Amino acid sequence: MIINTNLTIITGKASEPVLHALDHLKRDLSESLTPSPGSKTAPSPLTPNLVLEEENSLEAETYMLSCKDNTLTIKASDDLGFIYGIYEISRRFLGIQPLWFWNDQKIQRRESIEIPEGFTYRSEKPRVRYRGWFINDEVLLATWKVDGSSELPWEMAFEALLRLGGNMTIPGTDKNSRKYRALASRMGLYITHHHAEPLGAEMFIRAYPDLEPSFAKHEDLFIGLWKDAIKEQSDSKVIWNIGFRGQGDKPFWADDPRYDTPKARGELISKIIRMQYDLVKEHNKDAVCCTNLYGEIMALYRDGNLELPEDVIKIWADNGYGKMVSRRQNDDDPRVYALPTESDHGRHGIYYHVSFYDLQAANHMTMMPNAPLFIGKELSDCLSNGAEDFWIINCSNIKPHLYYLDLVARLWQTGNADTEHYTQDYARTYYGTDNAEAVSKLLSQWPEYSLKFGPHEDNRAGEQFANHITRMLATNFVVDRNRPAPHLNWATSATTFRDQIIWYKELVEAAANNYEQYLKQCETTEKALSDTGKELFKDSLLMQVKYMYYGYLGASLACESMLLGLSGEYKKAFYQAGLAREAFLAGDKAQREREHDKWQGFYENDCEADIKQSGFVMEYLMSTLRAIGDGPHYWAWQRDVTDSEEDRKVTLLLSTTNHLKDLELFNLMKQKIC
Repeated sequence: MIINTNLTIITGKASEPVLHALDHLKRDLSESLTPSPGSKTAPSPLTPNLVLEEENSLEAETYMLSCKDNTLTIKASDDLGFIYGIYEISRRFLGIQPLWFWNDQKIQRRESIEIPEGFTYRSEKPRVRYRGWFINDEVLLATWKVDGSSELPWEMAFEALLRLGGNMTIPGTDKNSRKYRALASRMGLYITHHHAEPLGAEMFIRAYPDLEPSFAKHEDLFIGLWKDAIKEQSDSKVIWNIGFRGQGDKPFWADDPRYDTPKARGELISKIIRMQYDLVKEHNKDAVCCTNLYGEIMALYRDGNLELPEDVIKIWADNGYGKMVSRRQNDDDPRVYALPTESDHGRHGIYYHVSFYDLQAANHMTMMPNAPLFIGKELSDCLSNGAEDFWIINCSNIKPHLYYLDLVARLWQTGNADTEHYTQDYARTYYGTDNAEAVSKLLSQWPEYSLKFGPHEDNRAGEQFANHITRMLATNFVVDRNRPAPHLNWATSATTFRDQIIWYKELVEAAANNYEQYLKQCETTEKALSDTGKELFKDSLLMQVKYMYYGYLGASLACESMLLGLSGEYKKAFYQAGLAREAFLAGDKAQREREHDKWQGFYENDCEADIKQSGFVMEYLMSTLRAIGDGPHYWAWQRDVTDSEEDRKVTLLLSTTNHLKDLELFNLMKQKIC
């Protein structure tokens, strides 16, 4: 069978999600096939056909492809089976990979594609029942547009998820989750919900901003919001998340302190979960419900203070760093085992972070700092312990995390990702066969160069460690440098501010040196890559290594500045803070320079790790140091860099020109030193 632009698609009574996937296939055909002479002729016995045929004997979400008599047939028993079959045709025969959009795949055009007569392929049932992405902390996606559309990036996200075999999503956070769930549903995905937004309901404080968010005081209003949410999603496939947390992803008793014992807290949450469960079952007796054993809820469950309906899927969570233990809360890091044991009956799933935001040491703008082998082992343990009913993966803004999202998808699909050969295969698929060896070698080194900040195997730092800790220390210097910076006990036992800086400087200085060596390797390799993967390499690994290098360089210089400041060498400290500012802004520049073509503006709203803000905080530090060392008259440092040695000795006029701003003064210092 020869597939060309004459392909006729016979859909029968296809649903909207299936038609949506077929539109993508038509786009793929137009992008990968060159119209042949006579392509506008009427259909004939030689015209290739694609036929969708319902086959109820096939398991849900599986499909069969077969080729006979110039017809390629997709058989499936449900929408997702057809959708996966359609995308498999695109991948297998047109060569369009699941992450084609996000990795800027260069699609090669051909006049036609041959499929052997008698070809058959039958897909396997996915290893995990419900599997998908939580598009969370989506600050880049939220402001980015493609071809003037703010919706197209989300459509491309959902398409990539479906191509990777996913079937479920939390389509954003807060307003975004409500805005984009209809699109996700139209594309065939199940909808589920943020653990802080049970049932996908509007947050109480958004609906009633003038009222105290207390269930005890406003039970009827909470129930009304839940009923509205169930009604709004009545036409969608939903995995209903039930539970109760405070407004703003925190324990509810932070808003309602009358519940001051674990027993009282557990009783209220159990009551609310049962109420939500009953509301859902009244709407649909076959509905699937789930609840997150996350943060404070884990402790209530483990201690027997939480009662759940038997058929609710219990969702266990990693600590944000890929390890299946409880997450660190501020300075408290109990690391409680977070997988079901033999006594935990029923259905189980996981909430796993490929991206995490904790204002401490996690990764959000860059890849996970742990190795594929480590991740593969953790997720395999999840399956071995029965957590196979539900996997929701925090993917944040998708593009920075493609390497690991692809890995996780292989695991949810087959239960095995062959982590030993995964990196080579990924590099070959997206960077080209001729570049695979060089790129895979450097990708494999990513975890090896990460900063180790603690004794556990998962204690590896992302970009937040370079930025948030620096800003915490610099702020403390400005506000009260006579006391230690708060909120660092999770990382160091240092009891004085100076010792905190010394502890941090040792780590970040070594990290900056390591990333500098890594960057040199990447830059050398980039020059030798073929065009197939060169731009992608610059957009992905090379850019992220630069982000990390400049972040840790800035952190190291900031530490040097603060130590000089504590020693009374304020002018030298001012200059070092200026160098730190330049390093942080160079990190921002490195990512903004990779905003080409459709990626224009993608990194503009880097507002969480926010490496540019680290540069701005260095300006505050510079101003403080200048005020202490050069104030209140602000003429001595300026004369040091602008006046001749002879003029500096004559002080009949203290000032002979207008005062320079901090950055003007720094630039003159730099010119003089250089």
